[in-house]
Amino acid sequence: MSEKEIKAQIAESIRTKQAVADKLTPQIKKAANLITNTLKKGNKILLIGNGGSAADAQHIAAEFVGRYLKERTAWPAISLATDTSALTALTNDYGGQTIFSRQIEALGQKGDLLIALSTSGRSPNILKACETARKKKMKIIGLTGAKGTKLKNKSDITLMVPSTETPRIQESHITIGHILASLVENELTK
Repeated sequence: MSEKEIKAQIAESIRTKQAVADKLTPQIKKAANLITNTLKKGNKILLIGNGGSAADAQHIAAEFVGRYLKERTAWPAISLATDTSALTALTNDYGGQTIFSRQIEALGQKGDLLIALSTSGRSPNILKACETARKKKMKIIGLTGAKGTKLKNKSDITLMVPSTETPRIQESHITIGHILASLVENELTK
């Protein structure tokens, strides 16, 4: 890979994040308020995603449970992509489309919040999980890409990164996750 190629990828990442700043700032603020209100009411956050989005779900959950930048009490956030025994048993017994919906059925409660990450916005197991969350009277924040209208239609707030390239979408999702953690932390540690 040439230096020119490296700089081109970095420039594309910057352009995508600038587009996120230009287009998604109001929705990011709404999402931060929803997270803050969920935690203030004593409810929890469940996060889901596949592949790289599973890693992002784990990362964001860790920012809430641990800390982002400030020392504070831990907040209840669980990535449902981390329990390999549950994931493999559910896949084996019920099929891959149920790996998150069954966990939400078991762990989700009215007033909890689901953060669903899907770069395409079309992952069947993510969409099924949103349906289960809705039945449990949970709120939903969807993080997706420019074509993620299926996830948008199942979410209360949708953060649609204006890109169709998976790496750029995932880079933006983790940036958005950090911003959300910062905003919530600032609000709840006043």
